[in-house]
Amino acid sequence: MTRQTSPASVPAPVRNPGPGRPKDLAKRAAILDAAKRMFLEQGYQGVSMDQIAAAAGVSKLTVYSHFGDKETLFSEAIAAKCREVLPDELLLNPPEGPLRAQLVAIGHAFFTLISSEEALRIHRMMNTGTGEEALRLLFWNAGPRRVQDVFAQFLQARVDEGQLRIDDVPLAASQFFSLLKGELYSRMSCGLCGAPAPEQLARHLEATADFFLRAYAA
Repeated sequence: MTRQTSPASVPAPVRNPGPGRPKDLAKRAAILDAAKRMFLEQGYQGVSMDQIAAAAGVSKLTVYSHFGDKETLFSEAIAAKCREVLPDELLLNPPEGPLRAQLVAIGHAFFTLISSEEALRIHRMMNTGTGEEALRLLFWNAGPRRVQDVFAQFLQARVDEGQLRIDDVPLAASQFFSLLKGELYSRMSCGLCGAPAPEQLARHLEATADFFLRAYAA
């Protein structure tokens, strides 16, 4: 104990974590990248921790040391994928401009996220009964609920600024994303149509923003 706290011995433990820290973060990133890709491509049940470890180029022990268990890794992977396509920064600090343009930009990022083939595949998996209830709850909290909660902060800030008048902000956030999905996403998730043309998507997003603002603009 005395040697560990003496001035002469302090630099050694400080220097050792320095070079190792980026390596650990790099391994964590590699594991997350592999998990995002494999969970979205093959579903939760179709992927093992051994496969993720092999794809990330690390040992299974390393995977467990970073994420604890498969459920936690799945939750982290879904949240990371959401942040990748729809970053918190876009929701909390959108580009300068009119509120309508900000809503359209957020809507575009959100629709891009949910309409990717990988996202549609995992959405179908969650709705066919193949996933356990606990797994579906993990997915909901890491993906849709997280995005909705962050967007609610965006709406509350616009309320505080006087741009919007909303009595129930969480409900309004939920309504906005429901409007964004609309019939278009329902048809895509059922396999009845492919990705919309850019002009069709733009029309859908602008109509959604206009509808929302007619309800809540101050």
